[in-house]
Amino acid sequence: MTTPDSASSKKRPTHYRYMILLMVFLSIALNHGDRATFSIAGTDMVNAAGLDIVALGYLISTFTWAYVLGQYPGGWLLDRFGSKRVLVTGVFTWSLFVFLVGFSTSFDNVWVTRIMMFGFIFMMGLIEAPTLPANSRFLAAWFPARERGKASGFTTAAQYFALVVFLPLMGWFSYTYGWESVFWFMGGLGILVSLLMHRVLADTPRVHPLVNSEELDYIQSGGGLTNLKASKKGDNAGKGYTRKLLTNRLALGVYMGQFFFTVLSYFFLTWFPVYLVHDRGMTILKAGFVASLPALCGCAGALLGGVLSDHMLSRGFSLSAARKTPIVIGMLLAVSMVICNYVDSAWIVVAIMSLAFFGKGFGAMGWCVVSDFSPKEAIGLSGGLFNMIGNISGIFTPIIIAYIIKDTGSFNGALIFVGVCAFLNLCCYLFVAGKIQRLSFDADHHDRNRLPEEPHVSH
Repeated sequence: MTTPDSASSKKRPTHYRYMILLMVFLSIALNHGDRATFSIAGTDMVNAAGLDIVALGYLISTFTWAYVLGQYPGGWLLDRFGSKRVLVTGVFTWSLFVFLVGFSTSFDNVWVTRIMMFGFIFMMGLIEAPTLPANSRFLAAWFPARERGKASGFTTAAQYFALVVFLPLMGWFSYTYGWESVFWFMGGLGILVSLLMHRVLADTPRVHPLVNSEELDYIQSGGGLTNLKASKKGDNAGKGYTRKLLTNRLALGVYMGQFFFTVLSYFFLTWFPVYLVHDRGMTILKAGFVASLPALCGCAGALLGGVLSDHMLSRGFSLSAARKTPIVIGMLLAVSMVICNYVDSAWIVVAIMSLAFFGKGFGAMGWCVVSDFSPKEAIGLSGGLFNMIGNISGIFTPIIIAYIIKDTGSFNGALIFVGVCAFLNLCCYLFVAGKIQRLSFDADHHDRNRLPEEPHVSH
């Protein structure tokens, strides 16, 4: 332990953890930017293959099926081979498939075109699967709990940053050069970023030469899992962690909450610009720019939610209160999107959606909670389960919304569906998940992995 006297004589700690955070931010921005391609290029893409809007729902669902299927093995790969190797390889490979989607309609045979299109998108989803579980693993290894809320908020903001930056660009590319250019741009960018990540990332601060002992001590003393390493034996599932996580009340409540939260994510990522075109009469170019405004509010919400959570923790609130409060406030704000059904002005709709988007970002604490409670031997696996269960809803959401639009001619029912899911996410954290603390399934050392800095409410 470092005493105040000895600390004053030491060097100032490095801050390399923020460089790691930036790399994770970029990987998540690319991940969500790739999904947003469907909202800008999707309608023209399926038309080029002789398909309709319902087919777009199935196309997005294909991505999500693959994404869900990849979660469990992706989490295992993270625990087996480490975060850096899996994430860097994944970003490079999925970006290659994104690039290839732009060539999927180059075939003369319409059935070959459709098979290639669905096949490339399936591979995108499968390989992108470990991205968010890797985020959880990096946060647990590189950040003390007192900074983890802000770090999680920053990485969550990457989802909205992707929309703010990429939607206008993709709208311009699609309008000027055709839908194919959207995939060529995103794929090429991802390949370049993967090369940068290879140079910068490391699994833990212990193995990076640019991290000094002061920063390492700061992270470790604050609850960062600096000893986290790839498992030589590999199969955590064989140790029973999967069954124990799925039967634990805290884990199950958080996983169920993510199931409902993901409905909001898929609506804003893949359907919101389509809503602006279909129900509000905007061009795809205008929709790309307009949709970036609510996304900017979502980005601000994510950052502020993390700041509030860490501030509450520093003021003596329990970890549970600090993490759940932004979720409750954010989901109540997100429900406001239903009001759009009763408004005619397109700009008032954008304002309401901006509030809902802010709420979605403000309440997006799920990955932070996963970093807080997952047993240290299975953080990748727990993140994979969390993301897998969450994205099961993403399989059905695009199809449900597509059929609602087809059968009713509007998005009104879709907004009600998404709003109800936001409220159910809130209920999972309030009424299912109990106290948030580091889980340990070792009966002899039940509290061994409790976060050391977890304070209780001061009176």
